[in-house]
Amino acid sequence: MRLPLNQRVAILLHEGISGAHGKTGLALLRYSEAQIVVAIDRECPGRSLSELTGIKRDVPIVASVAAALEYKPEVLVIGIAPQGGAIPDDYWLEIKTALDAGMSLVNGLHTPLANIPELNALLKPGQLIWDVRKEPANLGVATGMARTLPCRRVLTVGTDMAIGKMSTSLELHWASRLRGWRSKFVATGQTGVMLEGDGLALDAVRVDFAAGAVEQTVTRYGKNYDILHIEGQGSLLHPGSTATLPLIRGSQPTQLVLVHRAGQNHVRNYPHVAIPPLSKVIGLYETVASAGGAFSSVPVVGIALNTAHLDEFAAQEAIAQTIVETGLPCTDVVRFGAGVLLDAVMKN
Repeated sequence: MRLPLNQRVAILLHEGISGAHGKTGLALLRYSEAQIVVAIDRECPGRSLSELTGIKRDVPIVASVAAALEYKPEVLVIGIAPQGGAIPDDYWLEIKTALDAGMSLVNGLHTPLANIPELNALLKPGQLIWDVRKEPANLGVATGMARTLPCRRVLTVGTDMAIGKMSTSLELHWASRLRGWRSKFVATGQTGVMLEGDGLALDAVRVDFAAGAVEQTVTRYGKNYDILHIEGQGSLLHPGSTATLPLIRGSQPTQLVLVHRAGQNHVRNYPHVAIPPLSKVIGLYETVASAGGAFSSVPVVGIALNTAHLDEFAAQEAIAQTIVETGLPCTDVVRFGAGVLLDAVMKN
């Protein structure tokens, strides 16, 4: 299942467009082919989406679901990704308004909605509630057998959460297809699943089976593609992250691309957790990926630098400084394309 392409979509983003939790909705606005007709954020109704976010999409912003009905949406997507994945208390009225108006609901948060009687009572024929974060069936533990796949497996890893790992994997995937390679974007989070229509919501999987779920997903595609671009999750540096290691073990990557937000020196919301120099972070990821020789050596081949908060001159300076610091190719894939990093992937 994927975000429908033939229905009118509204994105519920209260405090998300200019705040810290709008990752899902903003990614859909940037990358989805769906017919998104309105964004809902009570902090900035009437303002320009492109001026606020840099996303070149002409979508109006309104203050409520009730106001969004003017645009005749058929599907409401909850577009925030708050820490812990719980639905904010003030979202319930908006959700009920949407269902009562005949809209289907796409929910990427941890709180399941499809089995709540009060919400189901509002559904009319043709309406549905899609809870994206569900554990797949028939899982087992990982065996390390993804290493036998003939394809390249490129995993994005990061210095923090929510800094652009999905965007980097998508940009690399599209660049690969433009060069004529059989490429697959392997979604591992709720937003990627909405965009791609398949994949895995990894943080819905019990920890014992997480690496096995990744292995199962990767091996499903590995014999039919030249290159898999595997969406990274979390960070080995983040004190609350449990997703990165299962991704490394389950996918048995052939290359890593490190994603970092330019100038960030500590994990967001954890000022006591410093981000080490990138050269040390590179060493950390390469050491963990190889596990001292238990697994194959896996190089970090380049740096995807998130410069969205910088002007173009400052972005170019930050990229040049990162190249000097790490000795690796570096670019902002959203601003300048992924070609430089894809070249590095194919050389290794």
